[in-house]
Amino acid sequence: MNTAILGTGSYLPETVVTSAELGRRIGVDEDWILRKTGIRERRLAAPDEATSDLAAYAAQEALVSAGMTAADLDLIIVATSTPDQPIPSTACFVQSALGASRAAAFDVDAVCTGFMYALVSAHAMLLAGQGPQTALVVGADTYSRILDYGDRRTSVLFGDGAGAVVLGKVADGRGLLASTLGSEVGTTELVRIPAGGSRRPASHATVESGRHYFAMEGREVRNLAGAVLPDVANQVLKTAEIEIDDIDLVVPHQANGVMLAELEESLSLKEGVMHKTVARYGNTGAASVPVTLHDAVLAGRITRDDLVLMVAFGGGMTWGGALMRWTQGGRILGRAA
Repeated sequence: MNTAILGTGSYLPETVVTSAELGRRIGVDEDWILRKTGIRERRLAAPDEATSDLAAYAAQEALVSAGMTAADLDLIIVATSTPDQPIPSTACFVQSALGASRAAAFDVDAVCTGFMYALVSAHAMLLAGQGPQTALVVGADTYSRILDYGDRRTSVLFGDGAGAVVLGKVADGRGLLASTLGSEVGTTELVRIPAGGSRRPASHATVESGRHYFAMEGREVRNLAGAVLPDVANQVLKTAEIEIDDIDLVVPHQANGVMLAELEESLSLKEGVMHKTVARYGNTGAASVPVTLHDAVLAGRITRDDLVLMVAFGGGMTWGGALMRWTQGGRILGRAA
């Protein structure tokens, strides 16, 4: 018995902001943004859209893809670092929006690695015994609400979006073959929102000083990601006893187009093996892996028995990877999936 992705979905808000438009707003040339990031455009949530709204839209598409309804769900995990509000979890809002009345629901925050943490957690919970049989795993973020557009180094990178998968038990030898999760000691200040929590509660002073905005030490993050991500990929492959040349598709966190090119080179990937959405959507945080995965599905890039490697790196600093042998059809809970 194993777990496998039975359906995928995504939601990208309607509003498109090109790098030319953003560049005019923050006082930089479009060419500078493209050269530094490879991002041509990104999506922004509407004023009345919160993270749970994006997540619920992506979830509905994933359920349709899996041939299931919200009533079939036993578990909902939402990975996000931009929750609707501190309490309750964004997953509970998603549960209500879907009408998933018998599902347990909770959030995971590992920043841009959040979807990988949520996926591996759901996998473990489904295999733990006679408990949950099906899980909805969503990555969703609305970074536009926490960006300081006076900081051109970070504001050019991010967009809003959500991606979702439905995970279920399978018995045909496919599904999740290997995974790894980790975090680096002493790097909590590299990606941060300093205020708004229990250490620095919201106050006039924290708001006036801009300490509720996202901040990142870009060079240090890039260096650490460049060192860690190839190791994450190789560790997962070694565990599964799979060679990199056997991988059909690599779906990485879409942090930055330049970083993705460097990762391709580090892994010696054949042309076209890595799937990218960064130019169209930017870095959508915890959503970027499932958004890119669904994009690959829609593009016909994944077929039955393909080996799909997912890797991500995020604040904390955290990282994660998972290798899936793709399944289509099969059986879940005694019925056609």
